[in-house]
Amino acid sequence: MTLLSLSPGSRPKKAAPLSPLLRLLILTQLAFNIGFFAVLPFLAEHLGGAVGMAGGMVGFVLGLRTFSQQGLFVVGGALADRYGVRPVVLAGCALRVAGFGWLGYAGRAWTVVGAVVLIGFAAALFSPAVESEVARQAVVWEESGGGPRTRVLALFTVAGQAGAFVGPLLGALLLSVDFRAVCLAGAGVFVLVLAGHAWLLPQHIPGRTRVQVRGGVGPLLRNRRFLSLCCAYGAYLLAYNQLYLALPAEVERAAGSQAPLAWLFALSSLLVVTAQLPVTRWVGERLTLRRSMGAGLALIAAGFAVVAAALPAGRTGTVGLLPAAGFVVLLTVGQMLVAPAARAWVPDLADDGRLGLYTGALSSVSGLIVLAGSAGTGALLDTGLPVAVPWLLLAAVPAAAVALLPRRD
Repeated sequence: MTLLSLSPGSRPKKAAPLSPLLRLLILTQLAFNIGFFAVLPFLAEHLGGAVGMAGGMVGFVLGLRTFSQQGLFVVGGALADRYGVRPVVLAGCALRVAGFGWLGYAGRAWTVVGAVVLIGFAAALFSPAVESEVARQAVVWEESGGGPRTRVLALFTVAGQAGAFVGPLLGALLLSVDFRAVCLAGAGVFVLVLAGHAWLLPQHIPGRTRVQVRGGVGPLLRNRRFLSLCCAYGAYLLAYNQLYLALPAEVERAAGSQAPLAWLFALSSLLVVTAQLPVTRWVGERLTLRRSMGAGLALIAAGFAVVAAALPAGRTGTVGLLPAAGFVVLLTVGQMLVAPAARAWVPDLADDGRLGLYTGALSSVSGLIVLAGSAGTGALLDTGLPVAVPWLLLAAVPAAAVALLPRRD
């Protein structure tokens, strides 16, 4: 597996090959997302239908899932700094298996909440461990002459989106049986991931020094540029979370069911799989990290505005689904610009030996923003306001986040 490295005014040259560890971590992201996205796109409908939750409660549960995952990333990142990648990843996989199994049999609100929190906390363990090591290895690859680190992080994103492409299709197939079958299939994927990493993940990763003392949170909280990045990234994540809250509601309105939802998720994943690397290569030669994130946030805001502009017409059927498809496309292209740039920025802002902590904190702050915003979004969608108003308010979130980006790369 190789990447092409291009620099302005030079001929294309073959990049340095990725290390076996990087290949394993990238394949890890693929497997994680297959198991995760087999379940998540269908969770809101299950909560509102089979469990009977109100819209505000559904939004709260989805926000709680994001917070228990993203909000606690800082814990997983700090543990990875202290104890290494392998034990944290294995523990997270085991908890994800238990969480999906529990969700499949949960029939009451409190049991659903418990399962969702466990599923989120499992990811809070393994994801920052994997992501921080990918970022560290990307810097190593860059310094060895392989090319910009954003290329590796873009490939990591492509692997994740490939999993997000396969996952909903697997979930939609199993949903014809029932939601429990979907959850058990997701658990089965993580059983395989757990077994594979117990065998292949190294006990000790060369060049990674474990932190022997606690601390590091104080300097992080005083790092204004890093916190600005966290807030902007949180606004992006709140907007992205509407794939699971606002988009299903719009698809239900336009099509009368959520059957087209799996295909819209597949469209998003297919765009990333086919276009992420060329987009990252093009952007890396022309834009700074700040400008890349700013352009991505503007595109995401435009996606919400497209739906808001079309809603007053009240069209349904295939034509009525076109604004939702436009939203998915613009949100996905914005994601291609925002996500690799944000991850590539973190190593430059983190203290030595604390990359796991800072990687986790990036997601934890954004998780708090999503938790605060998701319950309000769920209630907003249930109000009697004009149909375009919620989408216009959502468009304002990423648009305002552009001003939060750190001023210097």
